[in-house]
Amino acid sequence: MSDPALLVLEDGTVHEGTAWGARGRTFGEIVFNTGMTGYQETLTDPSYHRQIVVMTAPHIGNTGVNTEDPESRRVWVAGYVVRDPARRASSWRATGSVEDELVRFAVVSIAGVDTRAITRHLREAGAMRAGIFSGEGLVDGVGRTMAIADLVAAVRQSAPMVGADLAGEVTAPGPYTIDSAGEVRATVVAVDLGIKAMTPQRLAERGARVHVVPRETPFERVQELKPNGVFFSNGPGDPAAATVEVDLARAVLDAGIPFFGICYGNQILGRALGFGTYKLRFGHRGLNQPVMDMTTGTVEITSHNHGFALDIPVGQTVIAPHDGGRYGRVEVSHVDLNDQVVEGIRCLDIPAFAVQYHPEAAAGPHDASYLFDRFLDGLGER
Repeated sequence: MSDPALLVLEDGTVHEGTAWGARGRTFGEIVFNTGMTGYQETLTDPSYHRQIVVMTAPHIGNTGVNTEDPESRRVWVAGYVVRDPARRASSWRATGSVEDELVRFAVVSIAGVDTRAITRHLREAGAMRAGIFSGEGLVDGVGRTMAIADLVAAVRQSAPMVGADLAGEVTAPGPYTIDSAGEVRATVVAVDLGIKAMTPQRLAERGARVHVVPRETPFERVQELKPNGVFFSNGPGDPAAATVEVDLARAVLDAGIPFFGICYGNQILGRALGFGTYKLRFGHRGLNQPVMDMTTGTVEITSHNHGFALDIPVGQTVIAPHDGGRYGRVEVSHVDLNDQVVEGIRCLDIPAFAVQYHPEAAAGPHDASYLFDRFLDGLGER
């Protein structure tokens, strides 16, 4: 018989299910992911650090996990919520099961819950703090089963996502280099704010030698690498709390080095230019977000993972407000067609652009892969 587990939201909502993965208790911001595939990439995406992820696809784990698809060195989700976990891995590529991987990284998870109902609730009420409790996590210090009110109180005492500065907790411990797949056409410094492994690989496939550096890397060290361009990666946390990243981005812009950012990197570029950010009600997470390129009118189906967005007027050219407008004109380049959220910006007077989504899209789709070409094609010799 399976062990019982409870999913408890900070608004008092409770879902009963069965323990999956590790037993115990975990806390995080609960969010939902609409992807029907790529669950291993989701689990290992550092952008999900300190988040409990609800998978809207009902059947998770049927292809297991393998050693080729992880996007980082570990599983980062704080907890995992699924309806129907696969009873066995059924793929010739599988080297283990999802549950084994969750146990290996001590990720407390829950199965057998109505993920559709949870998703609908989060769409109405918004993302919030939550906790998963099973095994010893359901009892207090003297061995008594905890009351629901006490579990809710524990959730409400956990740290919120607003104000969280998390990139430093997921960045690489040291620098490393991904060599070009062919003739080297450019050198790129990629600042790891929670980078996914496929991102420098996409650049290397196009002829870039990529030096991946930790978040705290001084700009002087970036200059020593003589980059043709600098890339800022995805990552977790509230961009309003970022200071190290914004200072480094401004140093790059001041030096005139071409800049490209994705996801968190898009928000960092926006903040460096002087724009604000705000928290989305429930965010965009999954592989099926429609985004329009405002320049061409082309609609791309894109991969997303963000709970914050830039606050910039859509449909007009504005002056970047930082330091009296010294970075010049900026315009929104991409918008989400579901809710008109800003999904990309470009500077018109300095070589910098960024998008809010994930063009590396290891599990697909690949509509936005042209952005890597746009970045590299815009780099001069250095």
